[in-house]
Amino acid sequence: MDYSQFIGQVQHRLELGTQGKTVRAIRAVLTTVGERLQAGEAQDLAGPLPMEIDWYLESADSGQRFDFDEFVDRVGDRASADDQDALFYAQAIVSLVAELVPEGELQQVRDQLPADYDPLWDLVGEKEAFE
Repeated sequence: MDYSQFIGQVQHRLELGTQGKTVRAIRAVLTTVGERLQAGEAQDLAGPLPMEIDWYLESADSGQRFDFDEFVDRVGDRASADDQDALFYAQAIVSLVAELVPEGELQQVRDQLPADYDPLWDLVGEKEAFE
């Protein structure tokens, strides 16, 4: 999947009106994911993504410890969204990333996050929910 296809998929899933809002949502989610993961894990997750997108994971200040509520708050602040939209953005974008990365890599990410992050995975495997 190339950059334009990735942006298009996210814009469709999030039902956002502009590409700018879509890119802001992607940046918000992937930067925050990158901050929460260990540096090597963020880079591994970024590998299959378009290079214009993987940068958000790779350039994040990795290895931070914060709970899921803080995760949603950070996404919301960066995406200029309320908590409900921020959670949906995170779930939808992680769902698309899950379609692009190997299952083993995704499992390593899941294993690295505490149980309070389980809602992040609610839309993984639910591609038909976006059609």
